[in-house]
Amino acid sequence: MTLIDYSLEPRSDIAFIDMKSFYASVECIARGLHPLKTSLCVMSRADNCKGLILASSPVFKKVFGRKNVGRTYDLPFDLHTRRFSYYKAERQGLPTDAAFVRFIEAWARATVIVPPRMSEYIRINMQIQRILQNFATTSEIYPYSIDEGFVDLTTSLNYFFPDPTLSRKDKLDLLSAQIQRAIWKETGLYSTVGMSNANPLLAKLALDNEAKNAKNMRANWSYEDVETKVWGIEKMTDFWGIGSRMEKRLNQLKIYTIKELAQADADLLKKHLGIMGVELWFHANGIDESNVHHPYKVKSHGIGNSQILPKDYRQKGDIELILREMAEQVAVRLRRVRKKTTCVSIHVGYSRTEEKKSIQAQRKIDPTNQTKPLTEVVLDLFRQKYTSGAVRRVGISYQGLVDEAITVFSLFDDYEQVEKEEKLQKAVDTIRDEFGFTSLLKANSLLESSRVKARSQLVGGHSAGGLDGLT
Repeated sequence: MTLIDYSLEPRSDIAFIDMKSFYASVECIARGLHPLKTSLCVMSRADNCKGLILASSPVFKKVFGRKNVGRTYDLPFDLHTRRFSYYKAERQGLPTDAAFVRFIEAWARATVIVPPRMSEYIRINMQIQRILQNFATTSEIYPYSIDEGFVDLTTSLNYFFPDPTLSRKDKLDLLSAQIQRAIWKETGLYSTVGMSNANPLLAKLALDNEAKNAKNMRANWSYEDVETKVWGIEKMTDFWGIGSRMEKRLNQLKIYTIKELAQADADLLKKHLGIMGVELWFHANGIDESNVHHPYKVKSHGIGNSQILPKDYRQKGDIELILREMAEQVAVRLRRVRKKTTCVSIHVGYSRTEEKKSIQAQRKIDPTNQTKPLTEVVLDLFRQKYTSGAVRRVGISYQGLVDEAITVFSLFDDYEQVEKEEKLQKAVDTIRDEFGFTSLLKANSLLESSRVKARSQLVGGHSAGGLDGLT
């Protein structure tokens, strides 16, 4: 039994709205297909079916047992022929009887494979935001991601439903249903809503643990439901803020359920887990004092970028070209936010055909945001670690950010040369800001192994947009 006096806790009427299989549903609607009855997946390299599965419809997930993001290699059929793969099935422990093979092949032939279109997803997201503004003010709407977000409906309930005989719980359910219908009517998309007459946390938990399986796609959890519903969450990793690593740390403290977490010694949790332990204790008891009107913003500790290459890169020079391009890209982002980095990190991941551990390396440096010295550090880190092998993933991160005004000179620096290079870099940035990043490119950007031009067509790493942070 909880010892929390909930009468002292703040209450607000929150709806947490999640667009069901957003990317895949948008693609279904664009093709006149039903988003809940069509097998469709969004693939990074849909042209040759060799990319990653970035999103998929509910039917695709159910039939093929896939989550949103996955490898095409893990599907039980060949994407080109749409024929059942006995080799893949055996590797995954799937049945290979005739009935199962026919089932998989039938759905494989019916599956629609499409490339991602981030610009379209952003456009639809903005349309949904405008719909939400019919039910709440902009200050009461807090987008959590491109396909989900909180809406504080506390001041809206009585406006839409002035009937005093209706409870606030009933009003919240009725208004959430109106929002679902409005979104569906304008976009054709289905939405799931977690609700709470208490706080944002309980609305999120209601969404994740009940609403997604409800016929009306809605669920409402409040303080009165903590002992039955919050403590009843079976998997600890289904609780907000608890991943596999945190679960292991809690297990080491002999905590195996949300109820045990809620009834644990808060001081012990703080001793072993720090402030996060105390926060989890409050959350397990249904307490969340976050405010949709003033959401917490995580401080940025670094700026970086990563990419999965379209093919295995085996030549050292080709890999270095990718690193050069990414070093410059992230340097541009540094200058745009008027910051300098004091620590450079790289990550290089090998192809699954290689039996090698990924390269991880970092180095402390004097504060800078200039492309040339940062590129030199990135390449030096790579050359010290890399010997051979096919590379498929590359990432660069600039951390330990300080204000742009901070400069460290040594007795060996040529002040005039440093100033000249900074002015030249500023001129290049100005031209690119006005005419686009690809308006000024190095000659090696014309090489086949270059990724600058291809990535200039991306939004957030997906097709149809601009080079992240550069356009």
